[in-house]
Amino acid sequence: MRLTQLARAGVAVVAAAAAALAFPAAAGAHVTVNPGTATQGGYTKVTFRVPNEKDTASTVKLEIAIPTDKPVASVSLKPVAGWTAVAEKGKLATPIKTDDGEITEAVSKITWTADPASAIKPGTFQEFDVSLGPLPEADQIVFKALQTYSDGEIVRWIDEPAAGAEAEHPAPVLKLSKAGTAAGSTAAQDAAATMNDGADDTDGTAITLAVAGLVLGLAGLLVGVLAYRRAA
Repeated sequence: MRLTQLARAGVAVVAAAAAALAFPAAAGAHVTVNPGTATQGGYTKVTFRVPNEKDTASTVKLEIAIPTDKPVASVSLKPVAGWTAVAEKGKLATPIKTDDGEITEAVSKITWTADPASAIKPGTFQEFDVSLGPLPEADQIVFKALQTYSDGEIVRWIDEPAAGAEAEHPAPVLKLSKAGTAAGSTAAQDAAATMNDGADDTDGTAITLAVAGLVLGLAGLLVGVLAYRRAA
């Protein structure tokens, strides 16, 4: 009887550890902007990274909204093979003053649409590069994103950051710092982006190895207990 109970307990522990092993990958699978920091008044290139979260459908469209209350005068798109990009402009409530005159409209939305053979398939991701500038004098830019799947589902990554709360569908956020600060330097941004990308991989690997070790350790302990009980 005790052997059966021990076996059941061992199976439950292993199942729980396996679930923990799968959790980190699922938790980080959302649309992000990289790097996550830039300098107010400067120009930067950002990359929108789009992972496919579904096992039975592909991502066929991405829409990124650029706030017009914090307008960006210049928006340039890098071509992505197999995808058509369209930048829509909107009227600005407050024109942007430049040396060449006032700018009364700016890009408010970018839409990328995939050719049938170029959709983001299950287990893969795609990146979309955008050049932006001059960046507004604001603490951050929230890029609300819509991810459309081939089965018709639209995932809305539009939740804005809130203190003390973890958003279910967080929008990509670009933090902006004042010129001259350490966080605002281009070198620091590039280094941080590289480190963050590496950290994501390293953290995921470390967690995976730790949980795998826990599973093996518990399995070994269970086998030892069973062997001891049989010998007794």
